[in-house]
Amino acid sequence: MYAVVRTGGKQYRVKPGDKFTVEKLSADGQKVNLEEVLLISEEGSEPMIGRPVIEGARVECELIAQAKSKKVMVFKFKRRKRYMRKKGHRQQLTMLKVRNISCGDKVWKAEGKK
Repeated sequence: MYAVVRTGGKQYRVKPGDKFTVEKLSADGQKVNLEEVLLISEEGSEPMIGRPVIEGARVECELIAQAKSKKVMVFKFKRRKRYMRKKGHRQQLTMLKVRNISCGDKVWKAEGKK
């Protein structure tokens, strides 16, 4: 069982119990609800596909940490003009753990994963 969610302009395939990293979310507290669920798929049944999102579906996540990624160096250079610029950038990230996926009256939880 998995779901595809959209956050920060990107799409992520998640299952209950998974840990994943997204672009920084302004989260107050320890729970984060992702409302933009694009697809929910169970084994042995037809997947539910949203147009563009599934109404009433959400993914409940637990906030693990706010962190920064590795530094990316940006270097601009123009030959024979004595022009060089060197900058570094560290993207701010949020680490999440999926607690459960719900759609209507159905709820899928992690079994035995901590």
